[in-house]
Amino acid sequence: MEKSKQGDRNSQYQLYELYIDAMYNVGMRFLKIKEDAEDVVQDSFVEAFKNLESFKYESTFGAWLKRIVINKSINHLKLKRIPVTPMDEHEFHLSDDAPEEVMEAVEVTKVKLGIDKLPDGYRQIINLYLLEGYDHMEIGEVLGISSSTSKSQYHRAKKKLIDIIKNL
Repeated sequence: MEKSKQGDRNSQYQLYELYIDAMYNVGMRFLKIKEDAEDVVQDSFVEAFKNLESFKYESTFGAWLKRIVINKSINHLKLKRIPVTPMDEHEFHLSDDAPEEVMEAVEVTKVKLGIDKLPDGYRQIINLYLLEGYDHMEIGEVLGISSSTSKSQYHRAKKKLIDIIKNL
């Protein structure tokens, strides 16, 4: 890491090789288009390497880079004018089943397919909260919404996801 901070291209390439696949997967979860994910990830690495002096070891390099990729992915979606948090667009049936019990019985592949079928705003909340580990305060900051909106959107997204999975 120190060599990379000093501008050593070999060390930077090693970091790139170490993290490229994971960061591409993060980008794809948000963007769903291979070329867009590749562009965002490449831009994220360029930004990270240009700003290595600001990396203070408060987290791992991977976590720091992941935050850059997520922010760039969300900004990319905003530029494409994809709604981040649709409120009234989607009607759905609320299930009486306890979400935890339903989720335990579902295969991982069905969950992935279900997440892909969620409206964009719901998918972003699910990705940030469940897959990336952000809390609602952080989600609010990243998406420019309140933490209470993040919580309510997460609960709506989770119920919608359960309904989608039941119908797969």
